[in-house]
Amino acid sequence: MSAVAPLPGPRRPCTLVVCRGCCCGDARKHPGHDHAGQLERLRAAAAGSGGALEVRTTDCLGPCDQANVVVVQPSAAGRRAGGRPTWVGFASDDDSTDELLRWARDGGPGLAAPPVTLELQFIEPPRDARVRSRR
Repeated sequence: MSAVAPLPGPRRPCTLVVCRGCCCGDARKHPGHDHAGQLERLRAAAAGSGGALEVRTTDCLGPCDQANVVVVQPSAAGRRAGGRPTWVGFASDDDSTDELLRWARDGGPGLAAPPVTLELQFIEPPRDARVRSRR
């Protein structure tokens, strides 16, 4: 089980879980990035996706030194095809946001290959992610 539990059901869409804990989304710690604008873009894309994409926020996911962190959860179909949650770090600029949205629109984990440059931002979930998810 990942640190961010997927929504139940066979129709679950690809979901972008955006960290907004202690470091991610904090303009004092990461000035020069439009954190609110990024979240607005992601939510607007989800609203216009016809239910194919969902965006949620969560508290601290853990790897604060790699903020902003986004977990890309596969859709139900993606999970059936072998997709697993993918953790993306350093996802705070427009290019990262574009690539996250492109991958999610294309189907996300299990259904579509991620953009090559986004793969360079993949990170390992923290070792204690499983423990944190049960709190």
